Order: sequence, then structure tokens, then C-alpha cells
Amino acid sequence: MANSKDLYTRRKQRTRRQLLNKSSNRPRLSVFRSGNHIYAQVIDDAQGKTLATASTLDKDLKGKLKTGADSGAAGEVGKLVAERALAAGIKEVVFDRSGYRYHGRVKALADGAREVGLSF
Repeated sequence: MANSKDLYTRRKQRTRRQLLNKSSNRPRLSVFRSGNHIYAQVIDDAQGKTLATASTLDKDLKGKLKTGADSGAAGEVGKLVAERALAAGIKEVVFDRSGYRYHGRVKALADGAREVGLSF
């Protein structure tokens, strides 16, 4: 019987493989969620470079947030990463939820990024 970490890894690999097949050379907005914080990166897989990044540990957000582990904080991270991506000239991305379910903090991050103008 597989444990929860193995199942998570399989989900993550499956979703990433599907995204890369359908991405049509768009950068990938990748999400990592820990117990205390949430992180987002815009990654160009063709070049292997990170184009924009944001997290609840950024100096811009750390003072404003009460905690890094709620949906409000995730929404702010989504807005910040979208602003940085737009400043880098990126308007369209593929959303990589990294095996997490699309609800709660992951959904809040996606909604925050869409609110600023990033399309996926």
C-alpha cells in the first residue's frame, strides 16, 4: 500500500506531465504549499530559468500578513507574483498546482493572480 507522500508524488508528476504536453511553450506558475507558508514561481521550462517568484516570506508581504498559512495570504502572494510576471513581460502562464487539490489556499493564489491580469 502506498503512503500519502508516494500518492502526492504521483499526482504531482501526472499533472506536470499533462501540463508540459499542453502548455504550447508558455511559462509555468508553480505552487508549493507548506504548513506555515505558500510559495509561487513562474518558470520557463525551455530555458530552465525562474522568471518571477513570490512567497509569504517576502519583505513586501511579511509585515502586512498576520500569518502565512491562510487564504488571504495566498491571495496576496498570487497578486505579487502576477505583478512581477507582468513586469517581466509574461501575460499567459500554465497553472501547476503541484498535486494539491484546487481549493483553499491554492485556489486563492490562482484567483489573486487572475485578479491582477495574469491569464491561465
